[in-house]
Amino acid sequence: MNKYEMGVIVSARLEEEEQKAELERVTELITRFGGTIDKVDEWGKRKLAYPIQKQTDGVYTFITFSSESGTPAEITSRIRIMENILRFLIINLDE
Repeated sequence: MNKYEMGVIVSARLEEEEQKAELERVTELITRFGGTIDKVDEWGKRKLAYPIQKQTDGVYTFITFSSESGTPAEITSRIRIMENILRFLIINLDE
């Protein structure tokens, strides 16, 4: 199993409960495809370096997880269609 870190920026326009629901959907994707979540680091609301979809703030969260090598591709294909996720990035920590 490989170790990965995923950074997720959720829209700050959502209510706090909706933001947590979006992050819950992301963590469910990880576990659905055989990953195990090691750590969730919530940074909270931060100013973006540049506007994304006319928004200047986002809620940053970093998730460290372990999974097989095909899992990040599956997660990526599903997160891309989530409207309230402004940006995300998955990196391999083993390299």
